[in-house]
Amino acid sequence: MESYLLTYLLFIPIVGSVILLFFKKENEKAIRYFGLFVSVVAFIVSLIIYYQFDSSLSTFQFLHQIKWIKSLHVSYQVGIDGVSLLLVLLTTFLTPLTLISSWKSVTKNVKLFTFFMLFLEAAMIGVFIALDLFLFYVFWEAMLIPMYFIIGIWGGGRRIYAAVKFFLFTMAGSLLMLVAIIWLAIYASHQLGYFSTNIVELYRVGPNVPHEIQQYMFLAFFISFAIKVPLFPLHTWLPDAHVEAPTAGSVILAGVLLKMGTYGMIRFCLPLFPQSTVQFAPVISILAVIGIIYGALVAMVQKDMKKLVAYSSVSHLGFIVLGIFALTPESIQGAVIQMINHGLSTGALFLLVGFIYERTHTREISYYGGIAKLVPVYATFLMIVSLSSIGLPGLNGFVGEFLILLGSFKSQVLDSWYFVIFGATGVIFAAVYLLWMYERVVWGRVTNEKLNGLTDMTPRELLVLIPIVIFIVWIGVYSSTFLSVSSATTESILHTVSTFTFNFL
Repeated sequence: MESYLLTYLLFIPIVGSVILLFFKKENEKAIRYFGLFVSVVAFIVSLIIYYQFDSSLSTFQFLHQIKWIKSLHVSYQVGIDGVSLLLVLLTTFLTPLTLISSWKSVTKNVKLFTFFMLFLEAAMIGVFIALDLFLFYVFWEAMLIPMYFIIGIWGGGRRIYAAVKFFLFTMAGSLLMLVAIIWLAIYASHQLGYFSTNIVELYRVGPNVPHEIQQYMFLAFFISFAIKVPLFPLHTWLPDAHVEAPTAGSVILAGVLLKMGTYGMIRFCLPLFPQSTVQFAPVISILAVIGIIYGALVAMVQKDMKKLVAYSSVSHLGFIVLGIFALTPESIQGAVIQMINHGLSTGALFLLVGFIYERTHTREISYYGGIAKLVPVYATFLMIVSLSSIGLPGLNGFVGEFLILLGSFKSQVLDSWYFVIFGATGVIFAAVYLLWMYERVVWGRVTNEKLNGLTDMTPRELLVLIPIVIFIVWIGVYSSTFLSVSSATTESILHTVSTFTFNFL
């Protein structure tokens, strides 16, 4: 049945950002509250969609289609399944929290900052709900604009360099994807009788593309998504972007934007090009494992807390890519839930680093030590979130990593326990770099006299972190609430892959 709910969800932040332009920039308090109100309304609408969603169905729901470019059969078509629903919820959940977190840290041009945050939220939602490849590409590119300005205007000392690097890396990959979209749509015109970028129609055409052509289309899509993840060795833009971005930008970048790459792999690479997926899965999994180990080892030697968390993302996203290309129900379910877990845990880590930076104006680990005596509430939250990122049983990180390793061990495509053994070392290394950071920052004596005036977390900061910690524990203790949402979708995708690659699986 056609529903307008997704369109409402998409246009709430768009309309809100436009209305925001009519506010006087001097009225910062009203701007902040209005931006927060718009993002909260979007979250409420996403919850309505969640409660009306039927998780037993593998088909797209809440469909809404409007003809756009009739001559090319391009349309505004939106819809969600279990995977995209979870990511939409993550987006609408994190956006108001990041706006609250920036209440004190962003003081320059608040109106423009809030405008870009709402515009970015709309673009991210659009990526996850678009069911037309042309529409998907529009949102994929639109996301670059606000993120470029968020890093470039409100970032650190090397913000221009980081913003340009982020833009160029993503744009280069996007052009490859655009070529593949046009190529696939032209090929579809021979099968369907007309040019089509409709994802549902292309799901029927893509698997039948001759393998010698399909592999080039697959690589064009995959490289674009791998840059966004980022997968080793295409990760070099990420540490710069994270370190230079303001706290709100880092949270959205780690929490949502990186997941657009892994989402694209699940949404397009697997069902559109199943034969090529199986063909390249071992090589991609090797790169994922290298990323897991490399990201963790580099994180160990960081002196800057924010850069340490940034490199931990390279490691954690390697886990997600490994789960996707192991091509088992457990591994893909683990990859999907780990996308959510990483968004919560790493987003919370960036928030905590940002909160302490606002007080001391430094992220150097050596500057701290013994702050548990001064800020016990902060130290408690940092411990919970760090253990979550490590993958402690009972917290959310364990669920995703366990399912990914279990599914990878059972994988017929990888057919080797080496992937699991080397991948599992990432869990050990995560404990090393995160607990080592925690020990140097929190425990011991206060040796720096400048820390004596350090104040503990404010009610505003607690308002941001408590909801995230609730979900960290919820997913860790009762993960079926979230796993059940995406199970039918992942089974359907795997069925498509196995149907067209039965000789391999």
